[in-house]
Formats: sequence, C-alpha cells, structure tokens
Amino acid sequence: MRVQVVGCSPAWPNPGGAQSGYLVEEDGRRLLLDCGPGVLPRLRRLEGWPRIDAIVVTHFHLDHWGDLVPWAFGGLFGAGREVPAPELWLPRGGVQTLHGLDPVLYANAVLELFDVHEYEERTPFSAVGFELEAYRMLHYALESYGLRVSDGDRTLAYSADSAPCSGLVNLARNADLFLCEATLAQPEQGIRGHLTADEALETFETAGARRLVVIHRPDELPLPDGVERAFDGLELDV
Repeated sequence: MRVQVVGCSPAWPNPGGAQSGYLVEEDGRRLLLDCGPGVLPRLRRLEGWPRIDAIVVTHFHLDHWGDLVPWAFGGLFGAGREVPAPELWLPRGGVQTLHGLDPVLYANAVLELFDVHEYEERTPFSAVGFELEAYRMLHYALESYGLRVSDGDRTLAYSADSAPCSGLVNLARNADLFLCEATLAQPEQGIRGHLTADEALETFETAGARRLVVIHRPDELPLPDGVERAFDGLELDV
C-alpha cells in the first residue's frame, strides 16, 4: 500500500494547506480517508476529476468531510458527471446526519451522488478490496472513529481526531504505519478531543506500531527531534 497525504491541516488550514484527506492506493484501487476542505481541488490537480473508488469519513466535523458537498455538485452538474461516483462510507447514523444538514449545506446532494453505506464500531467491513475496522475515539462529545486499513499483508492506522484513550492504542496496535494527530501544544482542560505531541509519542510506543507520522498539527508548533511530520503531498509506503 502507498499513502499520499492530500491534506493534513488541523481545524484551521496551515498556510496554503488542505484539511484532512489521505489517499490509500494499491494495484489501481484508490481509497480516500476523509475529505476535508481543500482536498477536492488538490485531487483535481492530479486529474480533471478524481477517480476514487471509495471514501470513508471518520466523523462530521467539517474539516474531515466538508469537500463532499462540492464533490457532489461537481458529480451531479459539473466536471465529474462522466466519472463513476465512489462508494461513500459514513459512521453509523451518517445518512440521518446529512439529512439534518441539508437546509444549510444542501447535503442531500451527497446522498444523491454517492453509493452510501454506514459502518459500525469494531465491525470489519470491506471497501474496494481493503479490509477496514473502525475504533471509537475520544473526541469531545462527537461520535468519532479512527480507521485501521489492511491489504491482508500490511496495516495502516489512522487516528483521525482523538484525545488519549484505550481505543486509540488498540487502533494502532502493531500497525506498520500510524498516522496520528497531535494538534495541541498543551493538554486541554475538561472534556478532551485532541493530543499533544508527547501524547502521540506515548500512544505510538505503547501500541508497538512500527512507524509514526504526525498529522493534523499546526505548522507553528514544533515537534520533538526525530519525529516525522506529515505535509501535503507526502507519499508514504506502508
């Protein structure tokens, strides 16, 4: 498997950056993990309209799914009309969530274009030949998931957004590549939703994953020496 970091900004974009989107490719199969603002135009730089087989959304904070709406408009009325629409995998209750957002965002266009499915916590599912499993993360009061992706040989763990929790450690257990968020300079007080760099490192070491790449981090925040930081356009072998 190969992973291309399409966008890795936190909830506000880094200068010139796109928000969350990670393209997993193998043998011509293309799976996109999250689709935040800026991801669609980045993909369009590579080809006139993205030919993606499946998209999996981890949660409904806008920086992780916001470009699905313009993708739907382009697929229904614009440059994507002749391109097959991807499968779209949403967390449990995702269809109802999109219906509720329709009066403001015209989100029902997403349901019209994409072949929509819902996944369940810790229930393996297949998307375009990849095996996935969703682990519940601690992300404020929102139902949010990290994703474990396997081709049967190698395993990618993608935290999406999470504070420290047992689910995050289990997600990353013995993974070949761990894409882990580290949004914060200091731990939050009260209910939590994100990690510091030290917490990401601790999770990585506890889980026994083989390689850590930090994502969802503001450019202004440094990382400890030797810790890999993602950037838009980075390509990684799993």
